[in-house]
Amino acid sequence: MSEVLKVIMWYVQHGNAIYLRTPGGQDFVVDLGTGSYGDSNYEFSPLLHLKNKWNVGYLDGVIITHPHTDHIDDIFNFDALNPSWLWRPKHLTESDIRSGNPSGDKAIIEEYIKISNKFSDSGSLDTCPFKAANNGGAGFSVFVPTSCATSNLNNHSMVTVVSCAGSKIIIPGDNEPQSWNELLERPSFISAISGADILVAPHHGRKSGFSSKLFEHISPLLTLISDGPCDTTASDQYSSQSKGWNVQKRSGGREERKCVTTRKDGVIEVEFGNNPDGKRYIEVTID
Repeated sequence: MSEVLKVIMWYVQHGNAIYLRTPGGQDFVVDLGTGSYGDSNYEFSPLLHLKNKWNVGYLDGVIITHPHTDHIDDIFNFDALNPSWLWRPKHLTESDIRSGNPSGDKAIIEEYIKISNKFSDSGSLDTCPFKAANNGGAGFSVFVPTSCATSNLNNHSMVTVVSCAGSKIIIPGDNEPQSWNELLERPSFISAISGADILVAPHHGRKSGFSSKLFEHISPLLTLISDGPCDTTASDQYSSQSKGWNVQKRSGGREERKCVTTRKDGVIEVEFGNNPDGKRYIEVTID
């Protein structure tokens, strides 16, 4: 089986939504943002797009980094793809979740809590689709910070490291420096992020999520930012910490970039794989 991991970062509104297809054809999503700035379709549902346009019948796994509404806006379409597994920061109480969100988002939060409770036991680890042996070769390592004050749910965001075909991508939530500091005290986390090729910037690329300590342990080729108009405030800092990569433009041609953003570059596609000669490749496609 050819090891190819495909990653799609949708151009959603303020939030985040990422789709992954593993070498074995398994389908996963990280976060449930909605809307599409690219075509001014603010009702755009990545989940329904997967189902109705890309014929994804069900999801093998869903990761919700943290329960802020901009990361779970698509929760009402969750059951349409009948996910088998759900990973989320289970240590947060219902009170933590409700108090950490605006009262106007009550319906979304209640739906999230209902679904989270339904997945209290996801099944045997032997059949877990997040294991590389069960999905054709994509390894998922998930780390959960727990020691920060629950008054800021950003610092309870899960961080996922996905590895495949000799390459790695780090996908956080809205982590701020306090939670990065906690994770960086764990040797297992440092080992997992070592040699990462691509970083998804935390907290939509804002300065509040930038951690200089993180870059003591990684030196990515490229940083990806999911942002809406005027969201990004630290793209220059991420560019200064990234080596640069030659990306493909859908309109034709290529260009060297250190940081790409959905605001400027639309939907971002990443593919990790191996050439026939066994050498790895990373292909990044933007508008």
